[in-house]
Amino acid sequence: MLQLFLTHLQGYKRQAVKAPILIVLEVICELLLPLVMSEIVDTAIPTGDVGYIFKMGLVMLALAGVAMFCGVFASKYAAFASQGFGANLRQCLFDKVQEFSFADIDRFSSASLITRMTNDVNAMTMMLAMGLRMLVRAPVMLVAALCISFTLNAKLALVLVVVIPLMLIAVGGLMFICTRLFETMQKKIDNLNNTLQENLVAIRVVKIFVRADYERKKFKKSNDELMDAALAVGLRIIAILPIMMLAMNGATVAVLYFGGRMVMNATFDLGQLQAFINYIVQILMSVMMVAMSLLQLSRAQACAHRINEVLSTEPSVEDKPEAEKQVLPAPKGEVEFRDVSFKYVATGTGDDVLSHISFDVKPGQFVAIVGGTGTGKSSLVNLIPRFYDASEGSVEILGRPVQAYPRDVLRGSVSVVMQKAQLFGGTIRSNLLWGNKNASDADLWAALETAQAAEFVKAKPLGLDE
Repeated sequence: MLQLFLTHLQGYKRQAVKAPILIVLEVICELLLPLVMSEIVDTAIPTGDVGYIFKMGLVMLALAGVAMFCGVFASKYAAFASQGFGANLRQCLFDKVQEFSFADIDRFSSASLITRMTNDVNAMTMMLAMGLRMLVRAPVMLVAALCISFTLNAKLALVLVVVIPLMLIAVGGLMFICTRLFETMQKKIDNLNNTLQENLVAIRVVKIFVRADYERKKFKKSNDELMDAALAVGLRIIAILPIMMLAMNGATVAVLYFGGRMVMNATFDLGQLQAFINYIVQILMSVMMVAMSLLQLSRAQACAHRINEVLSTEPSVEDKPEAEKQVLPAPKGEVEFRDVSFKYVATGTGDDVLSHISFDVKPGQFVAIVGGTGTGKSSLVNLIPRFYDASEGSVEILGRPVQAYPRDVLRGSVSVVMQKAQLFGGTIRSNLLWGNKNASDADLWAALETAQAAEFVKAKPLGLDE
């Protein structure tokens, strides 16, 4: 996961370095405040030195001001770094998915890929923002405050030697349990998104067949499963809070009891006891912050694993090195299927959708492929532009296997009319330019005339730019 962070922080590494530095300065200022207060209580107040009290008060204000300044800018830099990381990671995932074949997308499912690019990346972004602040602040505060506590009173600081290991053991056990639960929860999010996507894409079919009640039950099942998975994680996270509060309050009571006796026996100053209690609270709060950060880390770890699955997947359909040199000589050519067999590996069934298909289509020849639903007509056509690769045999154009041509050249030379028209966000013009990015307005209107949509577009106030 660290490698994932470092790789995609490109362009935001300076902010990622500045944030921890400012956090360290903020912690130093906060750690000095109890010492200054101790000086006021033990030295200035007993002697009634008002001038010294005001002087130390100004020092405390200055330290608080510097701490606030460092904290604000640390948050700013952490936000820039984390959001920049998230943007880079989403872009990298999107670019990777664009290289996938249909088989690769089938393997992950479009709903899962959407979840990974949104929900999973958001979890990673939150982890980085938290890590640049809390995972720097808490350990620095913990170690520094612990050292100061032992300097003030080593015997009294032994209370922490008992409490902190118990808290860390509880956190470690919870992390081990929650990592698996977070992975389960992310999968349930995939299932919910898949159910929702299917329903919205096929909403007309649902209404035509009056299946709304069935779809409600189907969605409720996915929704309840996600709720149960989230509750399983949430209830375990909630369980850690009483443990932490018990440990913190127990340690505070112990310090007050033993420290109070020391003050009464004149072996420890009251101001020092007050400062010691402040450090105890800071130490235990730091442990709680580390605990919460580590729990977020366990979720981020599950998300990082899912993201790495996508990034580390080699596309099943790639250009061969020699393909870059091959060019289709004409917009028409001979297509030949030689003993072609094909199966969808993602289904796991192992059954051939196409089995030992052989035929030849000459230039200018029209061939109709006829068959019932699910007999492999679309699968056969998808092998020509290499949306899938044949499991066995060879698909050839002009005597060369389709793998010999660059995918962009091959697909740019194959015209496909989809069964269902797909419109993208944008203007009418931008959608029409998908067919030919260099088309003139005359070409666009000619296409609209052919599609019998010209009158409809002319009636729009902005025409092609509507």
